[in-house]
Amino acid sequence: MKALKNSIFFLVLGLPFMLNAQQPDLPAEEVDVIKSFDARLADAERFRLDPELPPLDTSVRRQNYDLTTRSLEVAYLPPKIRPLAMPSNKESGELYDGYLRLGAGFPTSFLGEGYYNVSSIENFNLGLSAKHHSANNNKQVENQRFSKTAFGADGTYHFDQGFAVNGGLGYSSDVVHFYGYNDLNEDLGENFSFEPEQVRQKFNIFDFKASIFNGARTEADFNYYAGLKFYVMNDNYAARERGFDLLFSGTKWFDGTHPLTIELETDFTAYKDTANQSLNNFFLRPSYTFHGDSFSAKLGAVVASHDDNFTFYPDVELSALILGDVLGAYVGATGSLQKNNFRNLADYNPFISSRIEVRNSNYYYYYGGVRGNVQGIDYDAQVGYKTVDGLALFLLPDVYDTIPRFDVLYDTASIITIKASLSAPLFDGFTLTGAVSQNFFSLDREEKPWHLPSLEINAGVRYVTLEDKLTVRGDFYLENGVPYLNDDGDAENLNGLFDISLGADYFFTKNIGGFVQVNNLANNKRQRWFRYPTFGLNAMIGLVARF
Repeated sequence: MKALKNSIFFLVLGLPFMLNAQQPDLPAEEVDVIKSFDARLADAERFRLDPELPPLDTSVRRQNYDLTTRSLEVAYLPPKIRPLAMPSNKESGELYDGYLRLGAGFPTSFLGEGYYNVSSIENFNLGLSAKHHSANNNKQVENQRFSKTAFGADGTYHFDQGFAVNGGLGYSSDVVHFYGYNDLNEDLGENFSFEPEQVRQKFNIFDFKASIFNGARTEADFNYYAGLKFYVMNDNYAARERGFDLLFSGTKWFDGTHPLTIELETDFTAYKDTANQSLNNFFLRPSYTFHGDSFSAKLGAVVASHDDNFTFYPDVELSALILGDVLGAYVGATGSLQKNNFRNLADYNPFISSRIEVRNSNYYYYYGGVRGNVQGIDYDAQVGYKTVDGLALFLLPDVYDTIPRFDVLYDTASIITIKASLSAPLFDGFTLTGAVSQNFFSLDREEKPWHLPSLEINAGVRYVTLEDKLTVRGDFYLENGVPYLNDDGDAENLNGLFDISLGADYFFTKNIGGFVQVNNLANNKRQRWFRYPTFGLNAMIGLVARF
């Protein structure tokens, strides 16, 4: 009844605006989205500047070292571009419908990924993708292995009447093993040993989505969007989770520049292990953004409801150009409810217990910074203050457990954040990127932010030469040792991460090439999670085809 009552309340508030929407996931004040197909081929582990809670970063998970630094998206005020169509092959250079990548390496690892776009049917695009990545270091550390498989389809059809529909299906299987007992053997001088089936954890996720939106600019300059997402997740220990998200969004553009946006969202989660839990959130997000010649101002709010409790958050930002594109400044405030459901928590820490409490993080974030472009170098520097009720932390309930699995704890925290990022194309074909993030935690109950990093630094170089046939790249990643409770119950820090990786791609012909990637040259086997050392030096070589 609570969920039904909240749904009716938000539907009544949002009904006048449901036909005036923007495509979600992109800034309404900058673009009109014509098709929603996302042709990303591979997951990239990257530093994020956006405030997200809890800080469920995916950096340095097992052997996946695709550490790509994030290039800044510096939003200069003029000009204001609203594309009405996707560029054709002739306009954007030669494009390829298909992509295939196969590789193998050490410790015993395999990679296979592919993508194909069906675009031969008028007004229709269908993307098919598949990926498998696995590694087995059992010869060095018993049961240190993983396997991840995913495939999906995503299609969009544009009707002549001006609207478009999108749909997608996906499946992923993430297999890990609780090999932390090997570290316990070293500490206690024991010889615990398990068959793979005894310590295997497998997360299965089925995804479905569907949406309708305007596929062309309307005469009244309205954008509309209505979409739903649904997933089912289970693991090897009888945990099961279902999620359903329904979003209505509308945007009215004034003078083609100033957007008035209303979003209405209902987000349901049902989680079951030995008991049933639910986490249902409702959101109303109105906002208006005004763009002047040298400044922009956004005035908005987020109205959130959970268990019949309504909370109001700011969604405001003021930005101005001080020295043209060279220097701009901005200040803002935002906040919301963010879910700590089983899917999010297991993605961040795959070694968690299957019996957890799912809960919201209630956060406010106040920030200010500068950004700009100096002789082609994009930069952004930001200082912020964040308050969080329900920050997710991770601890082992028993450090001597032979199959270590983490409990999830929640605490109230204040966090001061300092972040900076840059992207520097120093000369033709050569780009340097870098990012740094420092968090200062102050917790109400817990002594330390268990297993959350405070300092992250990454940098990358990329050089494209030989008429775009050769790409050489290097990545550096540094992260502080995260806090944990040792065998005596005292707070300590695990070893930090110091990683240098090198790679290269070379196309022998127009369509066929090869790649080599060497990760963790320092052979750093730090424990990101207590009892679980990461892979050391690892490498992969393979072939690439595009067609």
